[in-house]
Amino acid sequence: MVLPDYKNSIVNVSSSILKSFDVKPLYTPLKELKNLNKYENVILLIIDGLGYEYFKRYGKNSFLQKHFVKPITSVFPSTTSAATTALETGVAPQQHGVTGWFMFLKEQGIIFAPWSFQPRIPNNAGVKNIKRSDVFLERRITDKINPSFLIYGKDMSERKINKDYNKLKDYTSLDEMFSQIKESVNSSNKRKLIISHWGGFDGVSHENGCKSLKTKKHFMELDKKICAFINSIKETNTTLIITSDHGQIDTTKSKAIELDDHPKLKEMLAMPLCGEHRFTYCYVKPNKRKQFENYVKTKLKFCCDIYKSSELIKNNYFGLFKPNKKLKSRIGDYVLIMKDNYTFKDWLPHENKFYLLGIHGGLSKEEMLVPLIWIKS
Repeated sequence: MVLPDYKNSIVNVSSSILKSFDVKPLYTPLKELKNLNKYENVILLIIDGLGYEYFKRYGKNSFLQKHFVKPITSVFPSTTSAATTALETGVAPQQHGVTGWFMFLKEQGIIFAPWSFQPRIPNNAGVKNIKRSDVFLERRITDKINPSFLIYGKDMSERKINKDYNKLKDYTSLDEMFSQIKESVNSSNKRKLIISHWGGFDGVSHENGCKSLKTKKHFMELDKKICAFINSIKETNTTLIITSDHGQIDTTKSKAIELDDHPKLKEMLAMPLCGEHRFTYCYVKPNKRKQFENYVKTKLKFCCDIYKSSELIKNNYFGLFKPNKKLKSRIGDYVLIMKDNYTFKDWLPHENKFYLLGIHGGLSKEEMLVPLIWIKS
């Protein structure tokens, strides 16, 4: 089990960038990322799903490996909605409040998916009035730095959370992403920040597993195109920082635990599960909490650990410093964190069941450790 280290994490990467633009960060900058302020263009490239354990195994002799600095941790939970938001904002989930794919918004009374900006139960009243600031409790670092650009795939740019963001550019291919970054670099002589996100590696890993040939080929293509991109901008006083939001671990359908197979446990819950397959936020009926703890510790001890949600805040799983007042209501009464490569899920009547080969969100070294890569010029 690898816990987030908020002095050596993806949050501290964004803190380093903020400091280099004379914006005071909440979290400590990384000592390895000093002198960023001497570069006219600072690019942060987030390769979604690229874990350090994967990089260590398959990145040998690659262009990226030549510029590898060290492993750092993701945040908890180690999943895109929480971790990419941490990179975007420079603070941990403790402050930005995004805690997983599904989370309960107490003020609106609904279970909501912040990254897709959709309710879990369709046609839920009041969804139309939900604003980004109701869900994402901290501003992006691109709101604090001018000029700056955010470059996302078209599928992400069209989501409500991003649609009206005036600093956003989008792309439909890897080549177009690098073209958009290069255009941003050349947009002016002013010092600027460019954040770009590539989700293709994560998608290939989910579908085919981390050890698949398709995933390896995708990594090799990324490595080759990053090298070509660097060569194309070498006269521009640009530096490129590369990291990831999380890694992945392979699983099998036989390791998928379903709530419907545990009707007694289901009866103890006050609402559907929140979170994701590798970590689960449980809202338990007040008079059933002792029963709930006993059931999980006996019937499910082989596949998960149970924690009181308040314990995880106290022990800095979600971040350091003062938590946002809305955090507590977004992480349930208990958190189940899956062991080994187990998953746990409930399925509502309208939801289609699916099983991923590559997964993330838990505390394994495969999920929690990501590479820090710095191509200085």
